[in-house]
Amino acid sequence: MLYYFFEYLNQFFDVPGISMIRSMTFRMGMAVLMSLLIALFWGKRIIHYLRVKQLGETVRDLGLIGQKEKEGTPTMGGIIIILATIIPVLLFTKLDNIYIIILIISTLWMGVIGFLDDYIKVFRKNKAGLAGKFKILGQVGLGVFVGSVLYFSPDVTVRQQDEAQITNTRLASADEIFKAPEKSNITNIPFMKNNELDYNSLLFWMDRDDAIKYGWLIFIPIVIFIITAVSNGSNLTDGIDGLAAGTSVVIMGALALFAWLSGNFIFADYLNILYIPGVGEVMVFSGAFIGALIGFLWYNTYPAQVFMGDTGSLTIGGLIAVIAIIVKKELLLPILCGIFLAESLSVMLQVSFFKYTKKRTGTGRRIFLMSPLHHHFQKQGYHESKIVNRLLIIAFILAVVSIITLKIR
Repeated sequence: MLYYFFEYLNQFFDVPGISMIRSMTFRMGMAVLMSLLIALFWGKRIIHYLRVKQLGETVRDLGLIGQKEKEGTPTMGGIIIILATIIPVLLFTKLDNIYIIILIISTLWMGVIGFLDDYIKVFRKNKAGLAGKFKILGQVGLGVFVGSVLYFSPDVTVRQQDEAQITNTRLASADEIFKAPEKSNITNIPFMKNNELDYNSLLFWMDRDDAIKYGWLIFIPIVIFIITAVSNGSNLTDGIDGLAAGTSVVIMGALALFAWLSGNFIFADYLNILYIPGVGEVMVFSGAFIGALIGFLWYNTYPAQVFMGDTGSLTIGGLIAVIAIIVKKELLLPILCGIFLAESLSVMLQVSFFKYTKKRTGTGRRIFLMSPLHHHFQKQGYHESKIVNRLLIIAFILAVVSIITLKIR
C-alpha cells in the first residue's frame, strides 16, 4: 500500500525518498524490521491473552525429561507469525503482483487449516485435532490452487537466455540477454549440465504438442506433493522449543536469496538460471516472513513461553514449499529442507519397521528410541537446547550447499 501511495503522490510533486520505496532491497529491509517489531510487541500481548484464556498445550507423557513442565504453555502462537507477516506484506509489497497474491492466499489458507486443528485440540479437548483426511484435503486444495495459477496465469512467465544475442551484462539489457517472456513448464535442477528440467518431458508417451497441452497433469500433482510433504515435515519438526522456527529462518534466508537472484536479470544470466519477471517481490514477502519467525523465536526458545501449534507449523511448511515452487527451486528442497526430510523419514521408517517386524515375528521392533528424530536424541540424554543448536548448524550447512549448487553443473 505504501508503494502505491508514494507513487500516487509522486504524480503531483517530487516526493523525497521515492527511489527508496521503489527499491526491493529497501522494502525488504523495512518488512523485516516491521515484522520483527510486530512479533516482539504484539507477541507478548497475544501470549498473555492466550494464557488468560487458558489456551494451553496438553502434553502426553512420553517419558521425556522436562516434558510435563510444558503442560499449560500457551499454544496457537502461529497467529503471531501470520499477523507479523501479513501486515508488512500489505504495506511494502506490490499487491497486484501475482506471486504476492498467491503467497497471501497460501498464508491464510494454511493458517485456517492449522487454526482449526488447534481449535479442536484446545477447545474440544480432542488431542487428535483435525482429522488427518481433512488436513490432507486442505493441503491438496492449496496445491491445486497454487499449481493451477502458476500453470495457467498469463502473468506467470519465465525468460530463458538467448545465446544468439549479447551476454555482456555490463553493456546489455534484459531484452538483449533473454528471450521474450513465455509460459513454460521448465524448472531449475541442480547438478545437471543445462540446469533445467521441463516437466512436460515427463509425459514421454505423448508427442510434444500434447505434452504442452496437458502439462498441467504432471505439474499440479507435483505441486500438491511438495506442499503436502513440506508442510507435514514442518509439522513433525515442531516438537521441541525453537527447532521449527529456527530452521525455517535459515531455509527462508536461502529462498529469499534465490528470489532476488531469479528476479535480477544480471545474476540470472551469470548463474545460468531462469529469469522470472516480477519474482523479486517474493524477496520482500520472504523478509517479512523471516522477521516474523525471528520475533516469534524470541518467545519460543527454551524454555518456550508459547508454542506455534499447527497454526504456525503448517503455515511455515506450506509457505516454504510455495516460495520454492515460485522461484523454480523446488527440486532443491530435499537438501534445503533436509531437517524436515530427516524428521519425516524417521517417522516413516519407525512405523514401517515396527509394523513389518510385528507381522514377521509377532513383536514390533524400533529403529529409533523414539520418533520424530529429535525425540530420539532426547532419549539419548541430550538437552533439547543442544539438539536445537546442532540441528540449526546442520540446517545452515544445508542452506549453504543449496546455494552452492547454483554453480554446480
